[in-house]
Amino acid sequence: MRRIVPILVLSIILIGCEPSSISNFGSTPTWKTPAHGVIDGSILPSVTPVFSQADTAKDIEVYFSDPLHRIEGEYRGGPDEYLVQAINAAKVSVDIAIYNIDLWSIRDALLDAFHRGLQVRIVMESDNLTDDVPQELKTAGIYILGDRREGLMHNKFVILDRQDVWTGSMNLTIGSAYYDNNNLIHLHSVELAEDYLTEFDEMFVRDMFGTDVVPETPHPQVMVGDILVEVYFSPDDGVAEHIVDLVSHAQESIYFMVYSFTSNDIGAAIIERDQAGIYVEGVMEAEQIKSNTGTEYDPFIQVGINVYKDVNSGLMHHKVIIIDHNIVITGSYNLSKNAETNNDENIVVIHSLEIAEKYLQEFDRVSAQAGQ
Repeated sequence: MRRIVPILVLSIILIGCEPSSISNFGSTPTWKTPAHGVIDGSILPSVTPVFSQADTAKDIEVYFSDPLHRIEGEYRGGPDEYLVQAINAAKVSVDIAIYNIDLWSIRDALLDAFHRGLQVRIVMESDNLTDDVPQELKTAGIYILGDRREGLMHNKFVILDRQDVWTGSMNLTIGSAYYDNNNLIHLHSVELAEDYLTEFDEMFVRDMFGTDVVPETPHPQVMVGDILVEVYFSPDDGVAEHIVDLVSHAQESIYFMVYSFTSNDIGAAIIERDQAGIYVEGVMEAEQIKSNTGTEYDPFIQVGINVYKDVNSGLMHHKVIIIDHNIVITGSYNLSKNAETNNDENIVVIHSLEIAEKYLQEFDRVSAQAGQ
């Protein structure tokens, strides 16, 4: 359980202004898949979203899976339901980069979007293309591009109507949404969506994966409402260096929930802060500690850092660092060499007391169930 530091806590999970509906698109276009399968993103309508100032809700929303309270066999009430609602409300496009997918709720929402005439494009890890749900989507006419390489297409993000991004650690699977500890975060921002679309089109349109890329994120820092958000992709952007810099500037506390932690550089930065008197506490996936050579668990324990082994029967699948109660790092990126140099990954860095408190509450919940 984390040490409580006096802070101003705002117990809200929805931040900012209501993402408004898009209007003035005219008739819904019917998208066709070219014979070679790749749909050029340039065929999307060149329309600037029109926002209604009368709308009143949120720019950032955070959702967590709750494996402890799942109802076996029902698979309802998970984070996927919020994403399904958003896909059902989309008017033009659904772009997905995902490691794997088997949720029927997502399958049905994507099929419905496709039949409504939306452009639906999917990039996946090739190893999972033969699973049932991807095959059903392909049979319906949705084109899915695999990465076809040794490294992983490990991203987990969805872009809706070029203005909404959903990301985090959650794959679109029953296991991720109902058995594993995961987070799913929605950010409403045209600029951030442009960043993710650039990365998506790099894969889907240009067929470039892994190290076959160059850094080209249009807006590495954006304001989502009044919240600063940074976005980085690997292996393009040197993600580990950015994380080390953020960790090295911690002045008060560092909390982490990480599935796989083998990065010596990030581990060393955390140990340095601990030795400087910064409070550090973490939770790691027990099976990864047992099976991974070079895990940072033992070095942390040796210097006296409180690190707990997750005991959830599923996976502790978060990839989260919380710094000084006001910075959250989350995304698909495990703290590992493969994530840094081989896989296609993404992170967002959110500078917000309110969002950090939500992730700290999740840390409390997960760490309370864990043990050393």
